Amino acid sequence: MMDPVTVGALSVAAIFILIILGFHVGIALAAVSFVGVFLITGRFRVAASLLQSTAYSGINDYVFAVIPLFVVMGLFATQAGATRDLFDFSESLMRRIKGGVGIATVIANAIFAAITGVSVASAAVFSKLSIPEMNRLGYERKFGLGIVASSALLGMLIPPSILMIVYGVVTEESIGRLFAAGVGPGLVVASVLIITILVWVRINPALVGREGQVVVAEKLTPALVMKIWPILALIGLVLGGIYGGLFTPTEAGAIGTLGALILIILRGRFTGKSLLEMLLETGKATASIFFLLVTAQMYSRMLTLSRLPETLTTSVSALDVPAIVILLAFILVLLVLGCIIDSVSIILLTMPIMVPIALSFGYDKVWFGMVAIVTIELGLLTPPFGMVVFAMKAALPDDVKIEEIFLGAAPFFFMLIFALALVIIFPEISLFLPRLLLG
Repeated sequence: MMDPVTVGALSVAAIFILIILGFHVGIALAAVSFVGVFLITGRFRVAASLLQSTAYSGINDYVFAVIPLFVVMGLFATQAGATRDLFDFSESLMRRIKGGVGIATVIANAIFAAITGVSVASAAVFSKLSIPEMNRLGYERKFGLGIVASSALLGMLIPPSILMIVYGVVTEESIGRLFAAGVGPGLVVASVLIITILVWVRINPALVGREGQVVVAEKLTPALVMKIWPILALIGLVLGGIYGGLFTPTEAGAIGTLGALILIILRGRFTGKSLLEMLLETGKATASIFFLLVTAQMYSRMLTLSRLPETLTTSVSALDVPAIVILLAFILVLLVLGCIIDSVSIILLTMPIMVPIALSFGYDKVWFGMVAIVTIELGLLTPPFGMVVFAMKAALPDDVKIEEIFLGAAPFFFMLIFALALVIIFPEISLFLPRLLLG
């Protein structure tokens, strides 16, 4: 047997070495957890039982049903044409403004985020909707790509968000409270992006080509408003029901899925083939997340045995440094991790260690979750991983180079750092709505 704290520390290093070598995050977590428990206890049977019991009990809870429900709700809403309608509606509102198509993309992404909760999905969808319209008007290509990439991050920031659900599960925090907390940061990020577009276009009008000289979109008509209201009603039903205490997030996911399915049927877009494809896509996404959740719980149990989190909490709390220094160190770690692994994995790997330390410095768990999620989302724009960038590349023509998307997103990345700073400096951005709605 080895010293438990030493095993815990070595396990952190071992996981990142395995990930860099190309191992799947879930496989790395399971393997290191098994070896770690064996080294701590010296018993093979105890280590094996960890894998067995966690595989059964890790996701055997009612709350986990919320994940596939929100995934399938987003897919149903997309099939019903919600994204096209949202973009047309937003474009009609902004038709007379220089940079209007870019702003419309941000607004549509913000509303669409309240249905999907997945940034990668937003990136793929709006690459097909916004980029062709920007090309038609003569937008500078990198500018347009940067708008789509940065606004796609709203998918995980505005509730319902898969990342908030995972954070809530890992930290045992109320998912409803996290959803309420996400509204403020999401609106701040959207506002920063819109202001950036307006200022940048004012400085350099050539960025938007012939916009203002040609018709950008049709006028806002009653027919377009009629197309958009069922989508807004669906969002209001899901989020309003949660915040109003009418149903739990899991029940909200089920009701939202039913509402989106009814919308598909009413619009005549329901087919057996499309239903099968959407259910298969939901299964793939859910299985991937659940596998990570199970293996992350194995790792969490191993860390508990090692006493590493409590040892680190005690040691870091004793440091004679301001709390903000620890927070900035955490942000740096999360940004670096965003370059190499996906968002869900980052939450699962880091929060069991970071959250106890953050709480020991007096930080609010909900607020810290918002700071972490905004930071992790920034990692979706950074090379070499950049999941949003790769999703856009897959959805765009071959002549669009991946380097162009990264370069186009770079200026917006720095403005998003400014948005993150606002969330940190003004905690009420995250905490006002949860306190107002949930006490």
